[in-house]
Amino acid sequence: MDFDGLSVDQAPPITAPLRFFATAPLFALLAGFFILFSDAATLSSRFAPQTVAITHAITIGFFSFVMFGALVQMLPVLAGVKIARVDKVSKISYALLVMGTLGMIFGLWFELSKLLLVASLLLGGGFLLLITAMLFAFRTVVHVNASIRAMITSLVFALLITFLGAHLLASYGIGKFGALHPLFANIHSVWAIFGFAGILIIGVAFHILPMFYVAPRFEPSFQRFVTPMIGAALALWLVLNLFAPSYTVVAKSLIALLFIIFALAALSKLNARRRKVSDITIWYWKSATLFMVFGALTWVANDFFDEKYSVVVSVLIGGGFIFSVMSGMLYKIVPFLVWFHLNAKGYMSIPTMNDMINKKAAKWQFALFSISLVGFTLSFFMVELLGFFALIFIISMVLLEFNIISAVLIYFKTIKTKPDFDMSMFTTKAEQ
Repeated sequence: MDFDGLSVDQAPPITAPLRFFATAPLFALLAGFFILFSDAATLSSRFAPQTVAITHAITIGFFSFVMFGALVQMLPVLAGVKIARVDKVSKISYALLVMGTLGMIFGLWFELSKLLLVASLLLGGGFLLLITAMLFAFRTVVHVNASIRAMITSLVFALLITFLGAHLLASYGIGKFGALHPLFANIHSVWAIFGFAGILIIGVAFHILPMFYVAPRFEPSFQRFVTPMIGAALALWLVLNLFAPSYTVVAKSLIALLFIIFALAALSKLNARRRKVSDITIWYWKSATLFMVFGALTWVANDFFDEKYSVVVSVLIGGGFIFSVMSGMLYKIVPFLVWFHLNAKGYMSIPTMNDMINKKAAKWQFALFSISLVGFTLSFFMVELLGFFALIFIISMVLLEFNIISAVLIYFKTIKTKPDFDMSMFTTKAEQ
């Protein structure tokens, strides 16, 4: 691995990111059960409360928990910035987000208006605390590279969609929807997918692919321009939505093209990596790039079918691209954190990163998850298949949680023993 440019001495406590990582698959598991016991016809309606509940069990419960857990870890390490009181901030925001996400899911599912209003406050508070703490931390950055620029841009989009999301959820709580509700919902979803998650993935890929996979670095010109161009395209998409809705396909095509270019570039870098050993995380990254290509094309084509295939687009981009990248990140980052923090404490006789998660179980999880994605796409056309593939998705999430927890347990079991090498001999009297 290439650790060039990392500020490893500024890494936060391991519990700060791990609490987010260990919880994320549980929300995806909950979403799977809701899909299993839901009516396929209802889920075909984008604005149905049940659809919104399942969608946000994935987008907030899984995507956001993995992304913010990764940011808590990566901002100090990749960007060299220190989040003030990171452990306390992460604990409070985690508690708010867990309660808020559960409140939103069950409030929508059972139409509990008061619970939805409370959930909007909890989620808004949790996200604002994390986002503002992270954005404030960037004030000390001296050299802003492409990865840092992408992280800042994604967090700005996260801030905007937080305000939009709180407003939309409160609308469900009071049972009143303004004329602009569909537009706000559309902005919220597109900016969340491409502005927050998409740009963050791109920024992380610039650093992660060369570091973990010894892949060639992305060209400097590509790194320099792709994030601002996506931001500009998303702004153009908003302007066209407001003033020339019939021309939004132009901006959508530009956004899709930029993400397709990134996906193909990432796939090319992975294929050209110097370390040719393949693992489950490589499979996830490669499948994610292919899903993004198909998903982006479907997203644009959907304009010509009166948004008929929005569910298919969500599965391809949300499930195939974002979920796959997030899963791959969990399989790579969690073992790395365990290995890194144990080594820092003086433990030497520990499993390697590649041995912390059972490879066979990981392969089964990847296979079942991939099958469920294909199945959910087919279920749009053959609704009777939905329950079967929901069950497969549930099993894959159980395996994902098991695999992640297996690595986490290695850390907590190991620290109960005496280190192989006592680091206290290097502690100065002043530090003591």
